[in-house]
Amino acid sequence: MENKETVLVTGGTGFVGVHCILQLLQKGYKVKTTVRNLKRKDEVFEMLKNGGITSFDNLTFVSADLTKDDNWNQAVKGCTYVLHVASPIFLALPKDENEMIRPAVDGALRVLKAARNAGVKRVVMTSNFGAVGYSHKDPSTQITETDWTDPNEKGLSSYNKSKVLAEKAAWDFIKNEGGNLELATINPTAIFGPSLGKDLSSGFELLRNLLNGSMKAVPNLYMNIIDVRDVADLHIRAMTNPNAKGQRFLALAGGKMSLPEIAVYLKEKMPEATKNVSTKKVPDWVVKIGGLFSPRLKNVASMLKTNRNTSNEKAKRVLGWKPIATNEEAVVESVKSMLKFENLK
Repeated sequence: MENKETVLVTGGTGFVGVHCILQLLQKGYKVKTTVRNLKRKDEVFEMLKNGGITSFDNLTFVSADLTKDDNWNQAVKGCTYVLHVASPIFLALPKDENEMIRPAVDGALRVLKAARNAGVKRVVMTSNFGAVGYSHKDPSTQITETDWTDPNEKGLSSYNKSKVLAEKAAWDFIKNEGGNLELATINPTAIFGPSLGKDLSSGFELLRNLLNGSMKAVPNLYMNIIDVRDVADLHIRAMTNPNAKGQRFLALAGGKMSLPEIAVYLKEKMPEATKNVSTKKVPDWVVKIGGLFSPRLKNVASMLKTNRNTSNEKAKRVLGWKPIATNEEAVVESVKSMLKFENLK
């Protein structure tokens, strides 16, 4: 299969980015990807080999950083489409939230400006559920793509604030300065599924704490879940489908699953790997009191009240998308990856 078009994927070393590259190469596209440091090229090659890619003739790398103007014009040159997946990642939360917000907002605008100037047809940008549903308090009504999180929402994490502000900035840019450039956004919920490399996504931290026994009791935290392979598939569908222009798409497998349910399910399905998993529940009030003293528990406490009544109906209807993995399957694939790459310590 050979596609004449070239696609830029920003953030090629990332969990979602490398899965997008993998699927694009499998479909015969020429792919450029940005990495902050070209020394990390070998990591990307290794991950793609783990995914079954044997030829890298259609893959090229450009060194580019969301916080700098350098090389973005070179990165988008000759590209028909851009998948803007890269997002600033911090191992520890910065004291000043602007350290996270500015790179997300400015980085999105850098990519969009370069894409517009280069005559790119469409950018598909990775946003998240945090940009859609965190101000929607009534659990009896369903969260849809028309909803927005208020960036001033009390208790909103700086990560989710950066995502909502970056997505709003992107839509404003398209409206006011975009010219012929088209935009679509993908808004995933919690992303699990198979990792292609040993550097695990930050979202796996919750599972790691569950599996290694450091989580002695489990908060009653509900999540909507999506497999990373389905996220990548959605990006590519939104890239080529004419009806995706100007649209947002929530990405989730369907329904919701609580952390206690995940613990019980994993113990049943993977007994050898889950000997340290606790199925003891923490009452909500304990988490809330703990949140007064611990930033991590404060974040968990704020998520306890998040409305998870949402749907993937639009992505299925508009893009003909059908997720390949259920919530349970995505979680199991994550655990298999953690065992494979020995990430449970």
